[in-house]
This record gives sequence, C-alpha cells and structure tokens, in this order.
Amino acid sequence: MSVTDTASNSEPLTKWQVYMIYCSDASYYTGISTDVRKRFAQHANQLGAKYFRGRRPERLVYLELGHSRSSASKRERSIKNLPRPQKIALLSAETNQLQAYAWDQDLGS
Repeated sequence: MSVTDTASNSEPLTKWQVYMIYCSDASYYTGISTDVRKRFAQHANQLGAKYFRGRRPERLVYLELGHSRSSASKRERSIKNLPRPQKIALLSAETNQLQAYAWDQDLGS
C-alpha cells in the first residue's frame, strides 16, 4: 500500500496536517488535523483544546501537509518540545507550506 492509498475506508494516509497558531498571549500552539480551517474555527470558538480557554488564536503561522496520523503526531510532539526560538525559526523554514497554499487568507492573517 502506498501512502496515497487508504486503510480500511478511512482518511487518506497523507491527509494529516501539522500546524502552529500564534496566540493572543504571544505563545504558539501546535496541533494536528485533517481540516486545519475547521480546527482553527473550533479553537476560535473555544472548542476542543483547553489551551484556548485562556487565550485566543490570532493566526495560523505554520503548516506542514502530507502526513499520516502517526507521522503528524510524532512531528507535533517534536515541535512542542522545541524551545521558542526554534519554533520561531520554523516559521521561515522550507518545511512551512502555509504560503504555498495561501491558507492563511481566512485564518487570521
């Protein structure tokens, strides 16, 4: 099975995304989703992650596409473990696919 196949009628294996959101308290939140637009809206409405109960999501600042559920979870964990300066460096890294897809147009930017 290739990474573009599906497993037992589930989501395509490469549909998962890793994202970072800049928050109202100048922090960065990292998460994973199969629909980053929907997930951002959920965060904005304080649904889901408890992290957003004390702060607001301002804008999507980082996006990686083409992950499996497993690789997205591993990448999320590795980003969450980075010190703040390294997270900020990711924003201009080649791995940031946000600009290539212009998804920031309706996500707070």
